Amino acid sequence: MEIITKKRMMLYSGTIHPTLAHEIADNLGIPVSQGEVRRFASGEIYFRADESVRGADVFVVQSHYEPVNEAIMEQVIIIDAMKRASAKRITAVVPYYGYSRQDKKTLSREPISAKLVADMLSVAGADRIVSVDLHSGQIQGYFDAPFDHLTALPLLSSYLKDEVGLSGDDLVVVAPDAGRIKTSEKLREYLHADLAYIYKRRSRHEAHKISEMRLVYEEDIAGRPCIMVDDMIDTGGTLVQGVNVLASMGAGPIYAGATHAIFSGKARQTLEEAPIEQVIVTNTVPIPEEKQFSKLRVLSIAPLVASALRAVFEESSVSEIFGGANQV
Repeated sequence: MEIITKKRMMLYSGTIHPTLAHEIADNLGIPVSQGEVRRFASGEIYFRADESVRGADVFVVQSHYEPVNEAIMEQVIIIDAMKRASAKRITAVVPYYGYSRQDKKTLSREPISAKLVADMLSVAGADRIVSVDLHSGQIQGYFDAPFDHLTALPLLSSYLKDEVGLSGDDLVVVAPDAGRIKTSEKLREYLHADLAYIYKRRSRHEAHKISEMRLVYEEDIAGRPCIMVDDMIDTGGTLVQGVNVLASMGAGPIYAGATHAIFSGKARQTLEEAPIEQVIVTNTVPIPEEKQFSKLRVLSIAPLVASALRAVFEESSVSEIFGGANQV
């Protein structure tokens, strides 16, 4: 007996950022599949899909945003439900990967929490992972399953060129520290710009205190437009310190770009008061109204993620979408 079956794509969303999941689904031309997510009185999470997922290619979208621990637990519970309901393949779509800054031990007796999150997703039943602009590329190695690493740099560069009109030799892409030079180099290539970076020397005597910050750049930066790029903006402190160094040297206008707009603490006030023309981010995490401000520009990551998910479903190349520039 021979049976010819059709592939079926289904997309489920956690409760952290359903707006993004619906945007991705709209770009794919499919609905967000319905399921019941609720909390017991004790705080435990319950999930049940409203329809059969047997034999389906299932994508579970969840950004690990606040409350981050509930976000991760909710995603692994949905994945576990998909596995036990006989989904053919389960892809964890994590636009923002939680605990990504805890990717190695810097002191004795510390955890490697990014690896723990990877283990949780794998044990739950994820057959594949899709994420955007990891804080550290080595996180991909924490998974034995295939990992598709996407980058928002083409989105950022297109906005800067087409909407702001920034590109060419006069523009300077500035890395906020030595660890972001590789990312900044990619953006420099997109924009055909110059590259500089901020050198930071930390205090030997006081934890988390920077004793020196200076720009490493061979030419005069006065009067030249600059874009400082990072993978995320959390409190905004480090970014604004770098911006102040540029401003003190007469650079301008100064733009700031990042994929993940975490905006913890007084980030909104810090960024709004800084000598920045625009802060350009994507919607990998929800940005509530109280964290928005006049200088903020939010680009949708949904078309890019949808293109990657379509490629995964059709068994075609994800890296071709980025011309191979999504490797870190």
